Amino acid sequence: MEATLLLVEDDDTIRETIADALQLEGYAVTAVANGRDALNLLQKAPAEAPYGLVVLDLMLPGLGGLEVCRALRAARNSTPILVVSARDSETDRVLGLEVGADDYLVKPFGMRELVARCRALLRRSALQQQEPSVLEHANLKLYPEECRVTRDGVLVNLSPKEYRLLELFMRHPRRVWSRDKLLEQIWGYDYIGDSKTVDVHIRWLREKLEANPSEPEHLLTVRGFGYRFG
Repeated sequence: MEATLLLVEDDDTIRETIADALQLEGYAVTAVANGRDALNLLQKAPAEAPYGLVVLDLMLPGLGGLEVCRALRAARNSTPILVVSARDSETDRVLGLEVGADDYLVKPFGMRELVARCRALLRRSALQQQEPSVLEHANLKLYPEECRVTRDGVLVNLSPKEYRLLELFMRHPRRVWSRDKLLEQIWGYDYIGDSKTVDVHIRWLREKLEANPSEPEHLLTVRGFGYRFG
């Protein structure tokens, strides 16, 4: 069965157009016009039939899209979120991804691209659900379903980007990742910021995970290539 998608868009015409396009692809679509209704539906969704994806506008009446993202991630709800917004600045895109969105699509957009991005997020989510419920390495444990990391049994507070970086590393131990590939995987293929942001996040992770950040044992630099874990 195809997934059930939750569409959150206050513009009637856009909401109907997106819903029609997704339904033509075989998806069941629940459409609402505000963030409060979206949160209520997500919180009440039965465990055996959760929403597979949220397509979320940012500029909503009352509770805005960013607040919806924050509330879901704070509640450890890992439902994939595709933001669709007319806000097209780099700052807006980065902020949307930082607060918990998985992808960001700027209006106006083509329906084929929207459907393709929905399929990609659903495919990634399905793969993650098939993978181990706990990832372990030395004294570190990562709980994907809870978005939680411990070091020697003690909870480590990570930002969303730090968590996603660590999860990527732990799912692919010893694989060498270039900065560009990490940017593509974590920040998105259309990220146009400085690649040095990867180095900054790696440094922050080392400070939280390594006994001696200047001589890391987990997150290693492979000179001339990038980084690897383990």
